[in-house]
Amino acid sequence: MTDHAAHMRRAIALAAEHSAQGEGGPFGAVVVLNGEVIGEGWNQVVGTNDPTAHAEIVAIRAACRHLRRYALEGAVVYTSCEPCPMCLAALYWARVAYVYYANDRAGAAAIGFDDAVLYDEVALPPQDRSLPMTRLLPDEARAGFDEWLGKADRVVY
Repeated sequence: MTDHAAHMRRAIALAAEHSAQGEGGPFGAVVVLNGEVIGEGWNQVVGTNDPTAHAEIVAIRAACRHLRRYALEGAVVYTSCEPCPMCLAALYWARVAYVYYANDRAGAAAIGFDDAVLYDEVALPPQDRSLPMTRLLPDEARAGFDEWLGKADRVVY
């Protein structure tokens, strides 16, 4: 049987330990499959100069390396904070079964990690986003999609 509190305490401890060391914000995550920890992560944005090195992303990468596959069906993720939009998308892409979180997005915003603008921007059409975006050469790019579609050995994920 899974000990939810123990796994969450581990995620919280990873957040505290590594943020105290200056590696990034106070965020930690643990990936569990069938009661076994298969991946851990903590925010490494500052330590690695990688804006995508959020705790959940790091933990998902570790778990996928451990299992030698790109999907985590059946896995449970324990994260010290409600996932940001990027991490939420990654959790969906990884096909995890369930997510437990401790702090929420309002608490994260109160300490300077406000993702509200990202939640809002994702819902807008590209031309209405604050980050300027212009579609360019779609007909030429379509050839790559057509080639992919015709590939007999493609892996659909």
